[in-house]
Amino acid sequence: MKSLSIIIPCRNEERYIGRCLDSVLRTTYPHDRLEVIVIDGQSEDATRAIVESYAARHPFIRLIDNPKKIAPAALNLGVSASKGEYIIRLDAHTEYPHDYFERLVDASIRLGAANVGAVCRTETMSKTPTANAIQNVLSDRFGVGNSSFRTGVSEIVEADTVPFGCFRRDTFERYGLFDERLIRNQDIEFNKRIARGGGKIYLIPDVTCTYFARETYAGLWRNNYQNGYWNILTPYYTRTLRSLSLRHFVPLLFVLGLIVPTLLSLLWAPFLWIGAAVLGLYLAAVGIRSAQIGKNTTWLRQIAAFAVLHFSYGFGSIGGIITILKKIPRQGQR
Repeated sequence: MKSLSIIIPCRNEERYIGRCLDSVLRTTYPHDRLEVIVIDGQSEDATRAIVESYAARHPFIRLIDNPKKIAPAALNLGVSASKGEYIIRLDAHTEYPHDYFERLVDASIRLGAANVGAVCRTETMSKTPTANAIQNVLSDRFGVGNSSFRTGVSEIVEADTVPFGCFRRDTFERYGLFDERLIRNQDIEFNKRIARGGGKIYLIPDVTCTYFARETYAGLWRNNYQNGYWNILTPYYTRTLRSLSLRHFVPLLFVLGLIVPTLLSLLWAPFLWIGAAVLGLYLAAVGIRSAQIGKNTTWLRQIAAFAVLHFSYGFGSIGGIITILKKIPRQGQR
């Protein structure tokens, strides 16, 4: 068996880290070929104590500090501290089946891949109507677009990005580490860098992990506002639009399709009808789709989940544009 390093970045994950580590411990991968490195960003809850208790009982688990507190720094610390021939990046919000590591390493060897990932099924820990609506929207193409690792595939496919993937060690030697300027999207950008350099990334259909999503509209808004925000800053920092995919900008175009006609209507009133038409078509589509997928929640809650996801993403992208515009004068002064 190849030696394998598991790296888990985390911060303030007391609700999830124990379940994550329990699923890691159930692995069929030989423990003597395995190391688990948890990189903690100075958690302010019980996360560190929980990880330390696992490390005390299992010598192949260790905890290291991430003073920068951000995910890309944690990932780079984990890669640098690891010794395995293969490296799998995990997320503390997620549980993994017992054969997850074995299947991904085997697929990576068989396919000659730079990175191999699994389908990620979205769940919530509680089963309230609101949580169910959020779970539905994060598993549906109308919610997340053509994100195949969320919606599933029926065969092995090449992908632009995969979650919680298995990397050969030489992938990092060849393509570098994660970009620490990117608080979000560092994994997407890294996978794009791999693909541009000729590396292959594959999504495996019959390997599935379970991601536990935010369970409130406020949590969904905060998370996806940041996603939308960093969708704009990512190409700004990397100086290429190829660091993301078209689907990452669709919510921005939607929100602009409402805002721009509304503002232009101040100059010429009929522009308001364009914004109204965009909103009307959106609500009709969301209403129909909510009736189709929202069997475990109420219709209005399902509509609200779609709206929170799409509007938070779009407004986050506008926030990113504003941030960039604020940077330009300061750069010109220098």
